[in-house]
Formats: sequence, structure tokens, C-alpha cells
Amino acid sequence: MRVTFTVNGSEETVDNVWEGESLLYVLRERMGLPGSKNACEQGECGSCTVYLDGVTACSCLVAAGQAEGREVRTVEGLAGGPDGSDGLAGDQRLGPVQEAFVEAGAVQCGFCTPGLIVQAHALLERVPDPADAEIREALAGNLCRCTGYEKILDAVRLAARRKAAAE
Repeated sequence: MRVTFTVNGSEETVDNVWEGESLLYVLRERMGLPGSKNACEQGECGSCTVYLDGVTACSCLVAAGQAEGREVRTVEGLAGGPDGSDGLAGDQRLGPVQEAFVEAGAVQCGFCTPGLIVQAHALLERVPDPADAEIREALAGNLCRCTGYEKILDAVRLAARRKAAAE
């Protein structure tokens, strides 16, 4: 089947999609967007989290055909725009949440990082100054095996402070 959808602001068409293929597989293997990670394939770890029509979703649980006509935003789509804001223009600079993760040392092996960044980004869009309990709840569906999560919490706090200072 042919699937046409918008990915990181650009309309894309993928041909010969098998009806059982996941959105994650199409993004990674057919479109060359390796940011979302393939870990559990059961929606339990959050490593494959993307935005689907503005709402976060585990792309391993979404059939590629379900993306037809919809908008997908991956961690690559959170890269910084020319003004330092989130941008979709293909700019390769890190976005504000991505920078905060690097600076806070929240990136260890990196496998969980893309999903955590997408989920943290979504949280900060909803709640500009989240309390620790709100951060923990927002990231509860994302598993990290390398850390005790404190540096991840630090990264979200740092991104929130920077976002508030910029506004």
C-alpha cells in the first residue's frame, strides 16, 4: 500500500508498505529517521515516542497505514530553528530540550533519550513550569536502564527554566 503523511513538516509518500508494518519501522528503515528507537515493540518502554497529530504516541504500536493523511513529528523534528526555537526547517542544531539533556548529562547510552526528549517537550508545551511530580508522571512511560533518572529530571528543569527566560 502507499502511505502519505506529513513528517517533521514535510509531506512524504512511502510505497509498498505492508499492512502489518509499524510507523516506527517506516520512519527508521524506509525514511532514514533513526531517532526513534526500536526497543520493546510493545509500547512499554517509550523509546519510540513521536507526536502523532500533536499527541505523543508509541510509534511501535501504530500501524503505518494509520498515519495516512496525518502529521508525525519525530525527535529529529525538534531540532532548533534559526531563532533557537523548535524548528521544522531541517536545521541540524539541537532544540532547547535536546540541549538541556546534553548539558545536564541526561544522555548516557542514548537509547531512551529520543522518547524522553519528545515526552519532556510535550510536557513543557502543556506545563511551562512543572513540579517534580508532574515531570515524573509525564515521563513515567519511558524506561531508562542506565540512570536513576535524577539527571533526566535536571534536564527537564533546565529546559523549563530556559523556556521561561526566553518568554
